[in-house]
Amino acid sequence: MKKIFNVRFIMRFVLATFILSTAYVIVRIILAPAVAPPSDIMIRVKSDYTLMLLQCVVGVAALFLPHILYKRAGLAMPAAMLIAYALFLYCAIFHGEVRSFYYVFPHWDTILHTFSGAALGALGFSLISLLNGSESVTFRLSPVFVAIFAFCFAVSLGVIWEIYEFTMDYILGTNMQKFALESGEPLIGQEALADTMKDLIVDAIGALAVAVIGFISMKSRAGWLERVQLKREKQEG
Repeated sequence: MKKIFNVRFIMRFVLATFILSTAYVIVRIILAPAVAPPSDIMIRVKSDYTLMLLQCVVGVAALFLPHILYKRAGLAMPAAMLIAYALFLYCAIFHGEVRSFYYVFPHWDTILHTFSGAALGALGFSLISLLNGSESVTFRLSPVFVAIFAFCFAVSLGVIWEIYEFTMDYILGTNMQKFALESGEPLIGQEALADTMKDLIVDAIGALAVAVIGFISMKSRAGWLERVQLKREKQEG
């Protein structure tokens, strides 16, 4: 069990999954038709595999982000958060895109966006905590301000992600915003906006939950969020 939940093992497993998925998707892009034939509108086309390739590449880059933060800025992510981070990428990219869980399980995307909103809220608290602990900063921020900042920080990043999805859909002809069914049939009117608005709403709910928990923790000095916050560590050598 210790090996299964070892941070390094999980990170390498997820990385290997993304690399193998990337190789598979490249082959499928070459072989897949540009447009689904009328006899089988459910078949995956080149744009579907292009989206998978884009997500796999983003996933590989994201897996190296904690290491880059540690090497460049001395910021260390707790082991529990590293595991949660890797598993989130695994569920969102490999299961969500490559294995089509976003279509198979209706609430898969909702669960992941709620988690990401909460995680980004915790990251907002981390940034404020690092600022408050800086020797160059001579003021201390109130719990209310910190909670509001964490909430706004998480929601803002959620908005940026939706802009990224819209941009990629527009440039590459993908369906990140789920404005069309798996068969390729485009949705119309409010239905076409439903996925984006739902993502923003659950992002805000997750961020709000963490903001409230963080506020209570700071007021009571319970230290609930300290276990999942980034820490500045002195690097060896």
